[in-house]
Amino acid sequence: METIDQRQCDAIERISQLAAQRKIRSLVVGLPLRMDGSEGSSAAKVRAFAVQLGNRIPSIPLVFVDETLTTATASEKLREAGHKARKQKTIIDQAAAVEILNLWMQENV
Repeated sequence: METIDQRQCDAIERISQLAAQRKIRSLVVGLPLRMDGSEGSSAAKVRAFAVQLGNRIPSIPLVFVDETLTTATASEKLREAGHKARKQKTIIDQAAAVEILNLWMQENV
């Protein structure tokens, strides 16, 4: 699992490269919903990014997954495994991405 920092590279280009290299058939995108299930400004940013991504690689379907509480779940699992993830954003982001992918797989595999 690779975490892509948009401040360090062109995320859409990197995702496009990875999709081609790994022969990706679907892209799972975490959608940050509010606790009541509604969408706010963060979800709007994710949807705008997804539009750009879809325009760049239209042959690969994008699937949105509610990412509510995935960071908290990931942090808890890291703590249970003995990792001090408090100041390790990259590790938490990767673990949260795994949680998002697991949620999608539970519903689709």
